[in-house]
Amino acid sequence: MSQTIETVFAREILDSRGNPTVEVEMSDGKNTVLAKVPSGASTGIHEALELRDGDKSRFLGKGVLKAVANVNEKISEAICGKFEPQNQQELDDFLLALDGTENKSTLGANAILGVSLAAARLAAMQQGIPLWKHLNNLFGGETSLPRPMMNVLNGGKHADSGLAIQEFMIVPKFEEFSANLRAGAETFHHLKKILAKRGESVGVGDEGGFAPRLPGITDAFEVISEAIDAAGYSGKIEFAIDAAASEFFGEKNGAEPGKYLVDGKNLSSAELTDFYGELLEKYPIVSIEDSHAEDDFDGFAGMQEKFGDKIQLVGDDLFVTNKKRLALGIDKKLANAILIKVNQIGTLSETFETMKLAKSENFGTVISHRSGETSDDFIADLAVGTDAGQIKTGSLSRSERIEKYNQLLRIEEQL
Repeated sequence: MSQTIETVFAREILDSRGNPTVEVEMSDGKNTVLAKVPSGASTGIHEALELRDGDKSRFLGKGVLKAVANVNEKISEAICGKFEPQNQQELDDFLLALDGTENKSTLGANAILGVSLAAARLAAMQQGIPLWKHLNNLFGGETSLPRPMMNVLNGGKHADSGLAIQEFMIVPKFEEFSANLRAGAETFHHLKKILAKRGESVGVGDEGGFAPRLPGITDAFEVISEAIDAAGYSGKIEFAIDAAASEFFGEKNGAEPGKYLVDGKNLSSAELTDFYGELLEKYPIVSIEDSHAEDDFDGFAGMQEKFGDKIQLVGDDLFVTNKKRLALGIDKKLANAILIKVNQIGTLSETFETMKLAKSENFGTVISHRSGETSDDFIADLAVGTDAGQIKTGSLSRSERIEKYNQLLRIEEQL
């Protein structure tokens, strides 16, 4: 029997980068749950607002006491004793109305999201069912274990490697999730040995991948290929990249105006597309995310026209899990897949709406973590419950990444 939300309390905790984020504790008087909100470093300009204090005397201005206060004062008073966690849509709609802005700048997307995710977890607990099952009941459709896209080399804003591309990922192609995880882990450890033997750094970036100072992008693919061979998985692991091209576009990022700076060369939008084409000829790349800057619609359209029938082209900064942005991308034929990050949009219900639009248009969906993560494994259940098919949750190191993989192993047993 469902019960109303009786208490909601938020606190400031630290994420995987040691920066403050929001944790929400919610109870119905009998059951108590926690939801921790992730935070991104490479953020799209169209994302919902992550509310931070701006007080330079605390955490270099990155404190979240304002968002915490919004939960403990405004949200708590408005929802406690009045809403049942089973009614996710009703609660989320109320939170959006309470905020009253397009980008959630009044309460903060980090405040709203913590409450939204906590409600889903509490609802599952009330029913005595796994979170993935409750999410599937809300979303509808099938369930499945996602194919992992594992970030083994970090560049861009996620590491000081000098590489323009932000994530070099390996994508094993076995049927079972556990087999994919094993292949990824073994390849990761072989990669570490190879880099160490070369005298390269084996320190890891924000998402757990290595961050060696390699001469260029093809060198990254070559060393990963060597690791795949050494691990015995030749032909059984493919590549994916998150270019995060907004981070190497234009003057603010050291490039010439309107150009992309890649391996010391300034490339036009069309030349960047050709560069990706050269990579596709050399390596088994099956997915490219954010190939161009978030508002370079011509660049995205050119990629989709040239390669859309060959590989997955994912919009992250392009779409920011926003249904309106996705609809625009569908109309303009800018991609064929979308990255899903719950904190880009701010509520679970809005995330579902975006994913349903994507699926109705035969877009691929990739559930994703953020570079500033927590131990919360919500997105593992989300990937299964929505039949997303793919998940990005980092490398094979750092516990905040491994937590998601381990939860998927547990769910694999349940399924």
